[in-house]
Amino acid sequence: MTVICADAIDTLLEPVTFAGMPLANRFVMAPMTRLRSPGGVPTDEVAAYYRRRAGVGLIVTEGVLVGHPSAGHETTVPRMTAAAGSGWRRVVDEVHAAGGRIAAQLWHLGSLREPVDGVEAWTPSGVREPGRPANHAMTLADIDTLLEAYADAARVAGRAGFDAVEVHAAHGYLLDEYLWPLTNRRTDAFGGSPRGRAAFPAAVVRAVRSQFPADRPVIVRFSQFKERAFDARIAAGPDELGQILGAFADAGASALHASQRRFWEPAFDGSALNLAGWARRLTGLPAITVGSVGLTREFLHPAGPGSIAGLADRITAGEFDLAALGRILLANPDWVAHAAAGRLDAITGYEKRHEDIYP
Repeated sequence: MTVICADAIDTLLEPVTFAGMPLANRFVMAPMTRLRSPGGVPTDEVAAYYRRRAGVGLIVTEGVLVGHPSAGHETTVPRMTAAAGSGWRRVVDEVHAAGGRIAAQLWHLGSLREPVDGVEAWTPSGVREPGRPANHAMTLADIDTLLEAYADAARVAGRAGFDAVEVHAAHGYLLDEYLWPLTNRRTDAFGGSPRGRAAFPAAVVRAVRSQFPADRPVIVRFSQFKERAFDARIAAGPDELGQILGAFADAGASALHASQRRFWEPAFDGSALNLAGWARRLTGLPAITVGSVGLTREFLHPAGPGSIAGLADRITAGEFDLAALGRILLANPDWVAHAAAGRLDAITGYEKRHEDIYP
C-alpha cells in the first residue's frame, strides 16, 4: 500500500540533531505509566517493552519516581535509585542494541500521592484540592531534601547510560503545582510571580543538570492543563510563559517538551503557534510537541490541521523540532516502520483495551 502523505512522513523521518543528540528521526515515544516494575526495579520484561519501540528517534520512559518517600505510593512504578540502577542499565542496553536512544523522565507525584505509612503528599502550600486528601506544605528544608533526591536520581540515570533525562513539570504533579497559582500560595521566594513560582522547578533543573553528564541533554516537560483540570493555566499569555520557561533555560535546560491535549490547537489567542511553538520562540531552545499525535489511522490522511501533513508543515516552518507519539505505540510498537513503508493496514487505531498490552 502506498502512503498518501509520503512527503510529510519523509519530513518526520529525517535524521536530526536535537539538543546535541543525533536522532534517527523526529518521532519521540511519550511517557506512559505501565506499573510493571515490582519494588520500583525495572525487569527484563520492561527492557523488552522499550526495545520493541526503539524505532522512534527518542524514547522517553514512563515517569520514574525520585528516591524519596514523598515521591509516590505505587509499588510497581519504577524508581531512579541505586537499587534500580542495574535494571535501568539493562533497559538502556536493550534500546541501544536496537539502535535507539532513551531518556529517563524524573517524577514526583505531589498531591496525587496517596498517604501511605503516615507519609502525606508533599505540595507547595498544602492546598486541599476537591477530592484529594489533606497534604503537607513543604518547608525550606523539604525543598533542600527534594533537590538532593533529584540530584541523586540524575546521577543514577547518568551511570545507567541514559542519553538524556527529562524533568516532569507538567500535568498537575509536584513541580507543576509550584507553577500553578491555584496550588502555589507561597509568599516566599518560591511563590508569587511566574518567575517566583518557577523558582523551585528551576532549582530542580539546576540540580539535575549539575549531576547528569554535561554532554547529554536535560529536557523539561511542562503543560498548561492538568490531569484533573483541563482548563488550568500556568501562564495567561506569552509574557508569563516566557518568565517560567526563561527560568528553566537559565537553570540549564537543554530542550522543552510542551504537552497539550491536541497539538494543532493554538496556545494563546492571536497566534496559531501551539505550546511547543511558543516554547521555542520564547527561549530559542529546541522543542517537542505532543498531543493526540498519530492517535488514529486518520492522522496519516493528507488533509487537516491534526494530520501528519499539518504536523510536517509546522516542523518545516521551524515551529518545533520533534513530535511525540503516545498511546498509539502500545498496540503498534512498529508504528514508525509501518508508516514509513505505507503499511496503513498494519496500524491499529488506539483503543482503551490497548493499555493492557505488555510488552
